[in-house]
Amino acid sequence: MAVINCPGCKKKISDKAKQCSHCNMILADLDAEKMASLNRINRINQGQKLMNYSFVAMLLFCGGFLFMFWDNVEQGTWQHTTAMACSALGFIMYIVIRIRLLFFKRQK
Repeated sequence: MAVINCPGCKKKISDKAKQCSHCNMILADLDAEKMASLNRINRINQGQKLMNYSFVAMLLFCGGFLFMFWDNVEQGTWQHTTAMACSALGFIMYIVIRIRLLFFKRQK
């Protein structure tokens, strides 16, 4: 008996199981076409998740700058430090996520 990943939820299950105990997917009915369809759907969902993270990182970056320049915060205050930290964190997150997205799209 081996442990495999469920094609639907990617959780560990037995290779002898007829149905996934986590997502209740019936494994006996899966053929090559259904497996390819599930893989396509999982890939689309993973790409959308990366795009959503990228959007959140961009909002964090822009929000930090907006907070800093809208309210005319002075250097050395906690508002300035928070705004700069949000901008820096958002920028770094955006770059890292976009690189991950680039590698994700090249991987087929």
